[in-house]
Amino acid sequence: MAAYLEFEKPIAELEARIVELRDTADANDGTLDIEAEVAKLQVKSERLLRDTYAKLTPWQKTQVARHPERPHFKHYVAGFVDDFMPLAGDRAFSDDQAIMGGLGRIHGRRVMVIGHEKGDDIASRIRHNFGSAKPEGYRKAIRLMRLAERFGIPVVTLVDTAGAFPGVQAEERGQAEAIARSTEQCLQLTVPIVAAIVGEGGSGGAVALAAANRVLMFENAVYSVISPEGASSILWRTADKAADAADAMKITATDLKKLGVIDRIVAEPVGGAQRDPAAAIAALGSALAEELEALADERPKALLAQRRARFLAIG
Repeated sequence: MAAYLEFEKPIAELEARIVELRDTADANDGTLDIEAEVAKLQVKSERLLRDTYAKLTPWQKTQVARHPERPHFKHYVAGFVDDFMPLAGDRAFSDDQAIMGGLGRIHGRRVMVIGHEKGDDIASRIRHNFGSAKPEGYRKAIRLMRLAERFGIPVVTLVDTAGAFPGVQAEERGQAEAIARSTEQCLQLTVPIVAAIVGEGGSGGAVALAAANRVLMFENAVYSVISPEGASSILWRTADKAADAADAMKITATDLKKLGVIDRIVAEPVGGAQRDPAAAIAALGSALAEELEALADERPKALLAQRRARFLAIG
C-alpha cells in the first residue's frame, strides 16, 4: 500500500524492512541469500496484520472506511457491472458528479446502479466534491430511481459519503428537501432496492440512498447519523474525543447488524478492502447478486410492506 494508517505503523515498518532487503539483494546482483529472512518477516507481517484487524476499535474502523485507497463507485462498476450506461443530470439544474448512476447488469440481471463517488486523486476529488452531494445529486438519484421503476428494473445503491454538502449554495437550492425526497423515493419504489454501505455512511446524505429492502455493509465500513468528530464537538465541545464518540455511537457493521439497522455484513480481505480491491469488489458483487435474486419474485405490495416494516422496527 502507498498509504498506512496511524495504527498500521508496526506493519508498515515490517513491510518496509522486506522491501529494503529485496532492494539490497537486487543491488548485489542476487548474490545475497535473503529469502529465509524475507519469508520470516512476511509471516510475522501477515500475523500482525491479521491480529490488528481482528480487534479494530470503532475509531480505527472509521479510519479504514475513509482510506483513500479503498475502491470507489467507478471501481465497483468496472468490477461487477456489465454493459454499464451512465446517465447524467437532474433535468432541473445540473449534473452533480458526487452521485453517479446508470443502467447495467450484475451477474446477468438488469439493474439501475446509483452511488456516491469520492474520487481517487486531487483533481477527481475536487470534481466529485469528495462524495458530498448537492441537491441536484439527490434529484438525479430520484430521476434514475423513477426511470428504473417505470421499466421494472431493480435499484442498487452504493453509499460512501461523509454527508451531504453543507454549503450555502446547497441550502439555497433546497438540500434538506432534496434529501427527504430521495429518502421518500427509496421507500416508495415498487421495484426491489438493495443498498450497500461500502465506506462511510454519513448522516442523511447516506440514508437518502440507503432506505432499501436490504442493506449490506462492508465489515470495515461505518454508518452513523453524524461523524465521530461532529458528535465529539457537540458533546464535549472539542473534536479530540472522536474516538470516544465512535465507541458510544455504535457505528460499526457488527453493532448495526445487532441493532437491525443493516441486514448483512460483507467480509473484506485481511487488512481491509484497500489491500485487495479486486477481492473486495468480487465479494460485494456476489452478495448483491444473491440479494437481488432473493427479491426477484416479490410483488410490489410485498416490497413496500417489507421496507416499511424494517424501518419502523428500528429503535
